[in-house]
Amino acid sequence: MARITPEQVQALLEKPFLDLVFEAQTVHRQHFRPGTVQVSSLLSVKTGGCPEDCGYCSQAARYHTETERDGLMEVDEVLERARAARDAGATRFCLSAAWRGPKDKDLDQVAEMVAAVKEMGMETCATLGMLRDGQAERLAEAGLDYYNHNLDTSPEHYDEVISTRTYDDRLDTLKKVQDAGMNVCCGGILGLGEERSDRAGLIAQLAALDPQPQSVPINNLVPVPGTPMGDREPVDTVEFIRTVAAARIALPSSYIRLAAGRLSMTEAEQALCFMAGANSIFYGEQLLTTPNPDENSDRALLDKLGMTIEEVAQDARA
Repeated sequence: MARITPEQVQALLEKPFLDLVFEAQTVHRQHFRPGTVQVSSLLSVKTGGCPEDCGYCSQAARYHTETERDGLMEVDEVLERARAARDAGATRFCLSAAWRGPKDKDLDQVAEMVAAVKEMGMETCATLGMLRDGQAERLAEAGLDYYNHNLDTSPEHYDEVISTRTYDDRLDTLKKVQDAGMNVCCGGILGLGEERSDRAGLIAQLAALDPQPQSVPINNLVPVPGTPMGDREPVDTVEFIRTVAAARIALPSSYIRLAAGRLSMTEAEQALCFMAGANSIFYGEQLLTTPNPDENSDRALLDKLGMTIEEVAQDARA
């Protein structure tokens, strides 16, 4: 299959809205069961104090935000939260730590968390920053199913958002994850001051990964006071849905996840995202440091739409 170019993705983004959504839904039905959604739960196991300068992030130590620093959680506390997420319907549990990259002693504790969550029958995901040689293999040995490391935006716009790590640094971590045999969770954030061409560039970059990421979170910026991007306006919802649709077409076998920013969407807008090919959500009223719809609201919406929660992700059964 020929690699899709940024220009081809931009042409998708510029199609008439209804034509684009129809094409995306057609592609979606060729690769997934319609009307099902994969549900993940996200927990910050180490919060704040990050040395990076991501311009959108409340956890960067250099910015003055309301986020407080917390050390690495104990394994028993993590398992308690994982059980609650499982009982609420989540099938994947994601562990996040605000590090530039994990120290080996911390990685051992995270690996213990991963192994224990796996024993509960849940899929596991972790986002711990950049990985050094051997660390991806350590996580794979513990049973980690997915490693999340977002590209955030296009290569061209990246330097406007982050200066403490490069785009190639991110691609290097993703290669380590793939070489260790784990699934890749990789997406981006809309609303970072980018142009539509940058959204096209991000999707083309994701589609160029070999294999393509199994999970693609798409975030709409939730501006955090105290960060350089604290006064940015979230991307228009129709443009957000266009991006979801273009991602579905360019990444036909990936789970496209609605991530941060969903709380500000109406039920009808979320329904259009599902129509455009989104088939995964984060479950729970908190996404790291930003709010998210609670489980009851999500269950009510899915019931209203006649949608069901997928018990085990299709790629996990393969």
